[in-house]
Formats: sequence, C-alpha cells, structure tokens
Amino acid sequence: MSVLVVGLNHRTAPTALLERSAVGTDDVPKVLHDLVSGAYVVEAVLLSTCNRTEVYAEVETFHGGVTEVSDQLARISGLALDDLTAHLYVHHEARAVAHLFSVASGLDSMLVGESQILGQVRAAFRASQAEGGIGRSLTTLFQTALRVGKRAHSETGIDAAGSSIVSVGIQLAAATLTGNQLTGERADGDQPPADPTTFGGTLPAGLLADRPVLLIGAGAVGALAGAIVRRAGGGDLVIANRGAARAERLADTLNGRATGLAGLVDELELADLVVSSTGATGLVLPYEVIAAASERRAGRPLVLLDLALPRDVDPAVRDLPGVTVIDLETLRELLEGQQAGRDVEAVRTMISGEVVTYGDRRRAQRVTPTVVALRAQAAEVVGDELARLRGRLGDLDPKTWAAIEGSVRRVADKLLHAPTVRVQALAEAPGGDSYAEALRELFGLPRDAPTVVSAPDLREVP
Repeated sequence: MSVLVVGLNHRTAPTALLERSAVGTDDVPKVLHDLVSGAYVVEAVLLSTCNRTEVYAEVETFHGGVTEVSDQLARISGLALDDLTAHLYVHHEARAVAHLFSVASGLDSMLVGESQILGQVRAAFRASQAEGGIGRSLTTLFQTALRVGKRAHSETGIDAAGSSIVSVGIQLAAATLTGNQLTGERADGDQPPADPTTFGGTLPAGLLADRPVLLIGAGAVGALAGAIVRRAGGGDLVIANRGAARAERLADTLNGRATGLAGLVDELELADLVVSSTGATGLVLPYEVIAAASERRAGRPLVLLDLALPRDVDPAVRDLPGVTVIDLETLRELLEGQQAGRDVEAVRTMISGEVVTYGDRRRAQRVTPTVVALRAQAAEVVGDELARLRGRLGDLDPKTWAAIEGSVRRVADKLLHAPTVRVQALAEAPGGDSYAEALRELFGLPRDAPTVVSAPDLREVP
C-alpha cells in the first residue's frame, strides 16, 4: 500500500483544460465512488479548485493506481488519456506527501501563500469522509497536512507573498496604460515601474496616476487588489459585486463606490483599469458587454486584469481595438521561476521536516501489524502448551496453576519484548521495513511489504 497523487494544475495545464477538468460539488460523490470501486485504489480524496484537480489515493500498487486515477481524470475532462497525460503530474509516497503539504501551505497556489486553499483541502477531506472514501491512511495524511498548513500561515509571513502576482498585474496594467515598457522610462520622467519579476517590490505611489479603476468581485483577491490600487495612486474606485453588502463593506474600506453587476457597460465606459476576480463559473465580462463599452470610450485604452480562474473575461475581446487583456497565464509567464523570498524558503524548510516526521511515523505504523501478529502467534503457542501441560499435570489448585501460567506467559513476554521494541524503533529509520521483513521470515508471519517512504527534495516538488 502506498500514497499517490495524480493531477493537473495551473502550472501544467492551460486555463481551458483546468475549466474542463473541474469537478462540481454535486459530482464529487460519484467520482469518489468510481475511484474506490477500482481494483487498485483503496482510499481517495478529490481536490478540485479553480487552480487544480487532483486525486490523492492510497493504492495497492503504483502502476495500477496511476492507471485508474488517470483514466478517471480523462473521463472528467472529456479528453483522450494520451492527450491529457502531457498535463498530468504523478507523485508517489514522500513526494506525494510533500506535494500535499505544499498545497495546504499555499506554496503551490497561483497566488502564493493564499489561505483559501487550506479551507478547500479541509472541504475535500470532509467530502471523502462523508462518502466513506477515506480510511486510516489518508485521514492521518490530511489531518497532518491541515496542521502543516496552519503552521505555515501562523509561523511565517507566507500570507504576504501572495500579493506579488496582484502587484505585478497592476504594474503591467499601468505600463500598458501609459504606453511604456515595464522597465522603460515613464512619460512624466519619474522612475519606471518596479521590475515585475521581482517579488515583494513596492509600487510607486503615483503609478496609476489617478486613473479610474473598476474592481469586479469583493472577495480576498479583490480586496487585496483594491488595497494595492489605492497605494499605487488609483483614482475613482468602483467595486461591483453580486452581493451588495460585501461590495459596500469593501467600498467603505477603500473609499470607493459600490454597485451591482447589472450596469457593467456604464462602469466599463468610465474605468481605465478593470480588475476582475470573481468565483463565477461562467464569463462575467462577455464579448458583447466589452464591445458595447468600447464603442462609448472614443478610443481611450482599456486594460482588463483577469485574476479569476475560471476566467471572467471572454478571450475574444483581445481583438477589440484599444482593449488589452492581462490574465493569469500572462502573469504566470512573467513570474516563471521566481520565488517569494525568505518566507517561501522558511515554509519549504518546515515542510521538509514535516515530511520526514510523517515518514518516520508511517514506517513505524507499518511495522505494527507485524508486531501484533508476532505477539498473537506467541500467545497462541503459549496457550496450546499450557493446555497440554495442564492435561499432563492433572488437577492443581487454582493458586498453583495461576503461578505456573503466569510464569510461562512472562517468559514469552520477556523473550518478545526486546525484539519487538527494537524493531519498532528501527522501523522509524529509512529502510526500517527490512527489520519487519526479517521478523516475518523468521517466524513465518503473514507477509505484507509496504513501500518504504523516502525523503524528497522539496525544490523538485511542485
């Protein structure tokens, strides 16, 4: 038995494929049932968000598990397996554990350090519990991952790292509006915008030069974008959201104006920069809405910063004159290979230690059935011998028999104590399963040889 993760995310798949592969809440039970009904998948958790669709599984064999999970993901996406394979990643044992810990900590998110993913991991875990798709192995793994995620956010500054992608998006939008390259001279002679490939940079106060901004979506990303817009010198700020109360609260915080989604054409006519970050499943800014607003703008440039996944902005609007779309794929290319500094490194170091500790405990747990089987076998032998001894000795008073029985059982316990305690201690080290294997061979116990968990290089785990 071993742990496996097979999936695709924003690093390996285009937005369109992520959208096709997303699994709605109502469909999760069927997918879990199909997974655990296979020959090789024993336990399963399905994590499907706007940035990823992943299956975590406890499997009988590696290759059989990969085949079953990959086939299921192909059915979900509607693609042939050969076409989907190029976008899938597979992690096994310690690498799978490290990947889940990285996901729960926010290291694998498009918005590095965002905390929403921790709640999504918890929801996926509970959904599998509710459907009976999870057992002891993945329960322990996911409980540990949730604890690691909480540690990452409480003991480091990883939360702040996520602002980088929003900052870079706004920098790129500002450069587009002013007609300058990101590292070129500003038309007003001031300092150029900060290099967008550098995480944690501070945006110049006058970067947006009082330009009107429309925020669509009042969630965590929208609030972050609004705060950055204010620090960058944005002008009139309008927050459009489906729920009026949330939009009004954010508008009060940012000294802006709240509105609904019904009058977007009017708001798009006024804004120079639009930042959209809703969680909607369909397009919020379809082609006809942008086209209608563009006709009213009299040639003024409009930049649409789409931070949503699935996307909010219709890709076809790129063909409209004066309209520029900056989406997550654009930003991902800009930020490829970049890190968010010391906080990311601190979380990676934390995860490395947690993976080792988890592996030690898992190996120790794997030897437990062998120890239990050995003690059960010894108890059976002792019981048989005591029965024969009692038959040969005839009637003994209860006190004498109790003394004999206790003495024999203590001898057996003492003989077993040292090897069983020692094998449990040795099992915590890499290669510790070999000692349990030796016990099984020597005493003819039932064979069960799980795969050894090895320590991964966290830099190689996405």
